[in-house]
Order: sequence, then structure tokens, then C-alpha cells
Amino acid sequence: METYGGRRNQAERDAVTVETGYALCSALFAAAVLFGAVAGPALLFELPGIVETLLLRAGLLIAPVVFATRVISVLVRFRRERPQPSQPGRTNPDS
Repeated sequence: METYGGRRNQAERDAVTVETGYALCSALFAAAVLFGAVAGPALLFELPGIVETLLLRAGLLIAPVVFATRVISVLVRFRRERPQPSQPGRTNPDS
């Protein structure tokens, strides 16, 4: 950002858009893989009723948690990596 509370330039807006897209896509992929790993056997094989139900419910419980955790962790890390503005108002580093 140009100043504290100032507007973002186009490059900064693009970076936020790309990072948000990356966070959502990678979170969707991670949640889908985890759901497939947990609930996949219940969908592929003939299992006893209670085991099948438990695997499906566990997959449905874990997938959204992984999705939200991944999105938050990517966006928090992106926010921390932004460069801090230099000392506003100073024209010379030695002043």
C-alpha cells in the first residue's frame, strides 16, 4: 500500500486475487483428497453398515475443517509476507 490506510495499486490487488484463488483451489484439492482417503473405502467396497456410516460421516466432518484450515493458513501467511512500509515522510535513510 502506498501509505497507511491508502489505496492499493493494481499489482497489489492482483497479488491478493491470485493468492485468494490459490488458497481456495489448494484447499478444495486438499479437502477432496482427504475425503477420498477417509470415505473412499466406504464408497468403493461393501462394508458393514456402521463402518460405512462412520467413514462417510468422518469424511464429511474432516473435509470442511481441512478446507477452512488451509484457506486461513495460506491467507495469514500471505498477509505476513507483505513488505512493511518504510518510514513515511522521510526522504533520506540517514535523516
